[in-house]
Amino acid sequence: WECPVIIDNMMNLELLFAASEMTGDPIFSEIAVNHANTTMKNHFRPDYSSWHVVDFDPQTGDAVKKNTHQGFAHESAWARGQAWALYGYTMCYRTTRNRSYLDQAEKIAGFILNHPRLPDDLIPYWDYDAPGIPDEPRDASAAAITASALYELSTYSHNSGFYRVTADKIMKNLTARYLAHKGTHRGFILLHSTGSAPSGSEVDVPLIYSDYYFLEALVRFKRLESGKPVV
Repeated sequence: WECPVIIDNMMNLELLFAASEMTGDPIFSEIAVNHANTTMKNHFRPDYSSWHVVDFDPQTGDAVKKNTHQGFAHESAWARGQAWALYGYTMCYRTTRNRSYLDQAEKIAGFILNHPRLPDDLIPYWDYDAPGIPDEPRDASAAAITASALYELSTYSHNSGFYRVTADKIMKNLTARYLAHKGTHRGFILLHSTGSAPSGSEVDVPLIYSDYYFLEALVRFKRLESGKPVV
């Protein structure tokens, strides 16, 4: 890789938008928008699943290689990558009100929620194309990120009710089946996440970002219940 860009980077754009808001300098937001547009153009397949890594030629800006480094195969749909994309474009719509970002988020949500290999409890396997399904590890982190994103997306979309109910179902299932018992697992909250299965790293373990987005989703749920803005 010469200039690798990961779908996870969509999560970093919120900092750039905030920097422009705090400083009054639009350059940071302009960089964020350019990144979001370039990612939309190059990271997504026709079904709105995402590659994990796109390598760019630093001189021309052309995409020269598309990989899925933490997924089962380069053409597979790594579960957390799809969640990062959903969350990232939902956040970009909040900040810019650019309709193309809302459309992108809804199409990504459609890929995730209509996938034939999404389990009934809506907690995905670590990759939607993992060969050993249904005996593959789950990724609770992907579910928590998705739930948090859906709560926000429900406040923008005409599919509001569906997204809200789906987020509620994810959270109920995480709470019922994926919580660590109090005093165990060094204080982590959620069990059964997967960091990088191809590397044999952090497979079926608690992860800090899984807990973070689970807590954020709980806060968003409470805010919606009380009639407050989700963000």
